[in-house]
Amino acid sequence: MQFMLTGFTQDLAFRVFAFERMGSDRVRTKMVVRADLALVRRYGIQMQELPLLCRNLLERRDGDNSGGEHTLTFSEDDMCLHAKDRASAKEAAAQRRKPPRRTPSENVGAAWRGHQPIQAARVPEEPRGIDGQKIIETA
Repeated sequence: MQFMLTGFTQDLAFRVFAFERMGSDRVRTKMVVRADLALVRRYGIQMQELPLLCRNLLERRDGDNSGGEHTLTFSEDDMCLHAKDRASAKEAAAQRRKPPRRTPSENVGAAWRGHQPIQAARVPEEPRGIDGQKIIETA
C-alpha cells in the first residue's frame, strides 16, 4: 500500500490531512487523518512533522487491517509515543557525542618559543631620581 498526501485543511482546532491510498490493484481510496493542534503544541511536535506522522499512522493501521476506516485521528497516545521516541533518540545522541576537549594550558605556545623561566613578581621600588638618589616627598 502507498499513501500520498493530497492536501490539508483547518477545521477549528484540528489540522485535517487528506491522503489517497493506492493498493496493489491500483484502486485509490480517500483517507483522512485529523490532528489536534493543542496536543501537537503540548507534545512539542513541529508542524512540518505532522504529514509524515499521519502517514505513518495510516501505514500502521493498514498493516493491522483495522476494518477499512477512512477517517482516523492522530491521538494523544500516538503523540505521547512520538515524544518519548524523540526524547530517547536525543538522549542516545547525547551519549554518542564526544566529550569536551581539554582546556588549553596557560603555557600556550611554549613549544615553539622554547623554555622560559617563570619570573617572580617584582616588589615595586621606591621612586628614584635621574642620578639614582631616593626621592623623598615632603608634605
